[in-house]
Amino acid sequence: QVQLVESGGGLVQPGESLRLSCAASGSRFSIAAMDWCRWYRQGPGKERDMVAAIGSAGNTYYLDSVKGRFTISRDNAKNTVYLQMNSLKPEDTATYYCNVEKNRVGYWGQGTQVTVSS
Repeated sequence: QVQLVESGGGLVQPGESLRLSCAASGSRFSIAAMDWCRWYRQGPGKERDMVAAIGSAGNTYYLDSVKGRFTISRDNAKNTVYLQMNSLKPEDTATYYCNVEKNRVGYWGQGTQVTVSS
């Protein structure tokens, strides 16, 4: 059974940074074998949007509003996906979810809350 556990969320002030982690576990489950690893976010009353994605070849994609501020990465040895978030803004406030996909089958974590407020 696959399990994704996010961590690293919290309450920060505008301009500060956070690093989210998504640790994967499960029998024979490997981040390195995933086609895509993604981070999504969902703010109050909003739809869930993809924030960042990294492919098996290391190619990355970002939501326009986070380009230059957020960086997605994967550590295959630690079976973990990261989202480094710098220069955080109040509009980044949301629950952040990790998603991984292999052969069009996706798995989700439970989410971690990020609140940016002064």
